Amino acid sequence: MLEHSHDREAIRARLRDDRKPSYVRDFVYGGIDGAITTFAVVAGVVGAELSAKVILILGFANLLADGFSMAAANYSGVKTVVDDMARIRAIEEKHIRLEPDGEREEVRQILAAKGLTGEVLEGAVTGVTADRKSWIDLMLAEEYGFALVQPSPLKAGFVTFTAFILCGAVPLLPFIFGVEDGFAISSAMTAVTFFGIGAWKSHWSLAHWFRSGLETFAIGGGAAVLAFGVGYLLRGIS
Repeated sequence: MLEHSHDREAIRARLRDDRKPSYVRDFVYGGIDGAITTFAVVAGVVGAELSAKVILILGFANLLADGFSMAAANYSGVKTVVDDMARIRAIEEKHIRLEPDGEREEVRQILAAKGLTGEVLEGAVTGVTADRKSWIDLMLAEEYGFALVQPSPLKAGFVTFTAFILCGAVPLLPFIFGVEDGFAISSAMTAVTFFGIGAWKSHWSLAHWFRSGLETFAIGGGAAVLAFGVGYLLRGIS
């Protein structure tokens, strides 16, 4: 069974939808880091044999401060790419205006490298350069390697922050409600969160959901063990 239909209307709809930016990366990025860093705080405090009150104070401080920091960093990173793309687009517009023949030759060589020759090549060059936007889009993608559909920096930062808060709050829940064996329950809930994020992101990869879940679980578990070990070794420092 094929993954999608190939009739004309289905193709048109799919190509239209595929031009929407994806924020899956931003959610996975924020979710994994939120769960890892918050549980690292929990594990470090427990390893240092400090109180549950300290866990909550440091945990919520981490949620807000580190979550905002990650969101701001992701916003800035995405915006840098978007701004650079706008800068290159302006350069290409100027070059087409001042040196159109040279820019047509660039298009010709790009298309020739894809296997077009003779009249087919010249027809393709004429067709692409007849529309200014298509011309510049081709140069951005082929000459500079830009993805033509870029995410919104603000949305990317918001998704990262939201995922960080949602997943990062999980390790703190047992201590918020004051349950017994809080650390054991926190560990189990965080492990499920790690595995769940990994299994969910397998929808956008070739990896089996179980393998992807285990991979993310191993990454988060390693960070937790490291944090607990540091806290345990430093437990005697006042």
